[in-house]
Amino acid sequence: MPPSKTVLLLVDFINPLEFPEARQLEAAAVHAAKAAARLKARLARAGVTTIYANDNYGHWRSDFRELLAHCVEAGGVSGWMAQALAPSPRDLVILKPRHSAFFATPLELLLGQMRTKHLVIAGLAADICVQLTAMDANLRGFELWVPSDCTAAETSSGCAASLGYMKRVLKARTAKSTAGLPAGW
Repeated sequence: MPPSKTVLLLVDFINPLEFPEARQLEAAAVHAAKAAARLKARLARAGVTTIYANDNYGHWRSDFRELLAHCVEAGGVSGWMAQALAPSPRDLVILKPRHSAFFATPLELLLGQMRTKHLVIAGLAADICVQLTAMDANLRGFELWVPSDCTAAETSSGCAASLGYMKRVLKARTAKSTAGLPAGW
């Protein structure tokens, strides 16, 4: 695995949006996905590796390709996000059984092999999977950037509160994606 001092971690953008509150998330998710797609393209040009971390949504015999195909076939916001943020052949993917991308996944080992020090975390939902992933990353000593325009929650107040927590407690940078990588990343 080639070294990547900085990694872009895309959390749950490949998402069937099959839960009761999904409608409340859709508009903000589209906005976040558009910004994340632009950020991914910029970071890829800079040589930053992208890792997708997605729920398996209880389908224990599924794989990422099946999840991607399911979302594309579903159409709507889910299909649009799956197409807009479909992984490239050089991207890495993991399926996670719970909210954090670190819980019961090989993510920590993978990041260690790549000698990663900095994580850029974007995804859905800010106040659940993104925040829990950021908390676990912080506990493991990673420096964090959670671009505020690349994440969404069911409510804008929930998103703002989560970003505020990550900035205050986890010392995450929360500047918009247009700010670019911090010096030294």
